[in-house]
Amino acid sequence: MLPTLRTVANGLRRSLGLRSLQTTSTLQSDNLFVHRDTPEDNPDIPFQFTTENKKRADAILAIYPEGHKRAAMLPLLDLAQRQHGWLPISAMHHVADILGLPKMRVYEVATFYTMFMRKPTGKYHVQVCTTTPCWLRGSDEIWNTIRENLKLENGETSKDMMFTLSEVECLGACVNAPMVQINDDYYEDLTVEDTVEILCDLKEGRKPKPGPRNGRFAAEPIGEPTSLKGEPPAAGFGVRPDL
Repeated sequence: MLPTLRTVANGLRRSLGLRSLQTTSTLQSDNLFVHRDTPEDNPDIPFQFTTENKKRADAILAIYPEGHKRAAMLPLLDLAQRQHGWLPISAMHHVADILGLPKMRVYEVATFYTMFMRKPTGKYHVQVCTTTPCWLRGSDEIWNTIRENLKLENGETSKDMMFTLSEVECLGACVNAPMVQINDDYYEDLTVEDTVEILCDLKEGRKPKPGPRNGRFAAEPIGEPTSLKGEPPAAGFGVRPDL
């Protein structure tokens, strides 16, 4: 029935000199926006902050004045995810209880931000940036190297729960492209060889050194500075003599 109505509507619009109705495909995402109970994620599985994390939660709440405690939701959800490894629905309920909020308010936030993992995640979450600067610097090679090395596709987790692989948008380290984020660490200025070395270290229980892999300390130019190498010029330098 709907296609017929659309056809009639478009014919009427054409007869009136109006543009036809246009439709676009629905955007797809592998994120979990609607909860479905599973054996590892359901409200019957209890969640409480550990004694140590309870102290951290209290310290976070102390930052915000009365009447604005709900602003602590993001750091509390992050704390829950760090404790559990990902963010189950029972952890969201616990945060809602702490803040005295309807559970729906927490669901809205947890499903909006991609940093919250709504399904079991590996010990090492490998996030590969493929946005334009990284792509121009060879992120495709880095991505394919990781896929082949870990035998994973986008959004998949290894059976031993060691690695989860995600393709992500800009991580804000464009000057150090290509780069990947693994848990909280950035690995930058990568080559294929660097990438393989990092993965081997993780598999063997070693901690790879984060940061640039090409000798840079941070985001300074490669090689010697190209400006500010001498005394600054006097006032009026480069100004037309007739001015």
